[in-house]
Amino acid sequence: MFEIPSRPLSAPPRPLPLAAALATALLLAPPARADDVGEGGDHRHDTPVELDAIEVDASPLRQRLDAVARPVGVLAGEELDASRAGSIGETVARLPGLQSSFFGAGVGRPVIRGQDGARVQVLNGGTGALDASTISADHAVAIEPFLADRIEVLKGPASLLFGSAAIGGAVNVVDGRVPTAPLGLSVGGRAEVRYGSGAGLGVGALRLDGDAGALSWHVDGFRRSAGDVGIPGHALSPGRIAEELAEGEDPDHFTHGRLPNSRLASDGGAVGASWFGERAWAGAAVSTYRSDYGIPPGAHSHDPDDDDDHDAGHDEHDHEAHAVRIDLRQQRLDLRGGVREAGPLQEFAWRLSRGDYRHNEIEDGVVGTRFEARGTELRLEAVQQPIAGWRGAFGLQAGERDFAAIGDEAFVPASSSRDLGLFVMQERDFGRFKLEVGGRHEHVRIDPDGALPALDRHAGSLALGGLWKFSDAVHLGLNLDRAERAPAAEELYAAGAHVATGSWERGDPGLRNEIARSAELSLHLHGPRHEATIAVYRTQFDDFIHLRDGGREIDGLPERLWAQADARFAGWEAEARFELADVASGLWELRVFADGVRARLANGERLPRIAPGRVGADLEWRRGPWRARLGALRVHAQDEVAPGESPTPGYTLIDTGAAWHHDVGDLGWEVFVEARNLGNADARVHTSFLKDYAPLPGRNVEIGVRVLF
Repeated sequence: MFEIPSRPLSAPPRPLPLAAALATALLLAPPARADDVGEGGDHRHDTPVELDAIEVDASPLRQRLDAVARPVGVLAGEELDASRAGSIGETVARLPGLQSSFFGAGVGRPVIRGQDGARVQVLNGGTGALDASTISADHAVAIEPFLADRIEVLKGPASLLFGSAAIGGAVNVVDGRVPTAPLGLSVGGRAEVRYGSGAGLGVGALRLDGDAGALSWHVDGFRRSAGDVGIPGHALSPGRIAEELAEGEDPDHFTHGRLPNSRLASDGGAVGASWFGERAWAGAAVSTYRSDYGIPPGAHSHDPDDDDDHDAGHDEHDHEAHAVRIDLRQQRLDLRGGVREAGPLQEFAWRLSRGDYRHNEIEDGVVGTRFEARGTELRLEAVQQPIAGWRGAFGLQAGERDFAAIGDEAFVPASSSRDLGLFVMQERDFGRFKLEVGGRHEHVRIDPDGALPALDRHAGSLALGGLWKFSDAVHLGLNLDRAERAPAAEELYAAGAHVATGSWERGDPGLRNEIARSAELSLHLHGPRHEATIAVYRTQFDDFIHLRDGGREIDGLPERLWAQADARFAGWEAEARFELADVASGLWELRVFADGVRARLANGERLPRIAPGRVGADLEWRRGPWRARLGALRVHAQDEVAPGESPTPGYTLIDTGAAWHHDVGDLGWEVFVEARNLGNADARVHTSFLKDYAPLPGRNVEIGVRVLF
């Protein structure tokens, strides 16, 4: 693998000279000829993407979105452009059923229907992210949202395709780094530069794609940097401030207006190419990702014997003296290929990914803890020729990972993990009724260092789905699942201070597999001027793995034990799009959505950090080269809390945006502005361990230019 030149971690983010270089490189790049522009080379953002026509890349059958019985959401085109943010979680957070965790500006993992962490897989082109983001809430996902073509979200159990770590769902980022089909153009691509006012955000990204005979190639690069995040008021919540004042803290020390140690700088890029023959193809891409981000004060505790001036309410100088920063880097190799029309198979495809990941947690310029993860994942997928009307696919997924944590905060021992899964999925149309069935069996083994016992488990998943098309306008879907998840290494072997959760965690090597039985009913309405979906779901867990209070303190931290109990998740979500008017003043459309989920143990206790209910609306307008939108999101208060957990107030976020598109020859120029949290609301995320220490960013305006060619 290859290395990234290091840079001083203490240096603040610099301006973006790369942005100007990218724009210059784009202007000097040879434009695509008009007769060369094909499917991959038209200006894909001139008009909205028809999401129903998108094929779901995460499925071996490449089904159209409107033909899938499983609950799937997709972000693409202008909707993705308007949603891009610094983390995958924040980018998808306005899809129904999706929210994001929050650990400062550098970290945000997807939360799907109230579940996250080791139950939600984040994928890069259909294989795992191969990072350490599920180990701890302060670990970022090593995927850059600004380079995504589209993002697919599989809601509910996705264990059938991606194993037990996807028992709560999966998010698949499709970036095109390994071309999967000839592009039909000599050179094409896009570039973007943007600036944000709230933290001095600067982003520069460039993507180039092209064909050279039987070879298709891809190049991309990005840099993103920002200073400390601007916030509406105090970093501490009112409840936390009251506690500090009661202890005699000086109110002048409370940080206001900025979130200390929240600056970040990320960069990376990739080079890829594929060869296409008459029936076979093969491709490869190498990529690198680097992020240097800070952990806001209050997240990482200090030794209780230290001086009292470590408290979260102290001034910014004290914060910076004990600032914890994370230096993350990953090198990745992706190989893909396939053969079409191979005897009884319509297609045989394979994917192999290798990731070399590490990050250092640095305090006062000294590396305190180092996390390393080296992993390989192989997927083999075969799509059969139809048999008696049945279409289907079967496949194999194999993975291995070597993980190590070294240093003061290494609360999980080093371990080696191996897994092997076999799956099959079939579907058949019976007139207006479509039946989908599938099953998976996998073997998981985890070997920890030391005298700890190894985990050697088998897990199975079964899925049954139906889609009734009563008419072209009304579709009804039903999905039933039984999925198992083997315990993760941190749940089995944790033994130490986990500063991100503010607790002393203790694992249990005797944990059993957790079993989830899920049912979902959905109604889809289609019309010439409207689209609507409403879904209700329920998941019953046997032996749900969770942290519970141990009833004592160790080294000044509350003890938390990984334990098991039956649990229930139940929720609903709805989304509708309406064409309000298409008149001389322009095309007016309205999108509304809402969702809610409740989760509790069998004894009636609420589970912690469950996402509160929401309702949102976006009004969109388009006329000629202009488009604009105005959106509002109301997040309800969360007062159904776990023992020892405090309620979180509700808040309202107001966003707006506008763009102007202009074609010059084969170049499509787009100038845009995006404004977020216009009301400067003090918004605290209930799914975050930092809700009392770090609110969401305040008012922020981003301006930029995109060039499409």
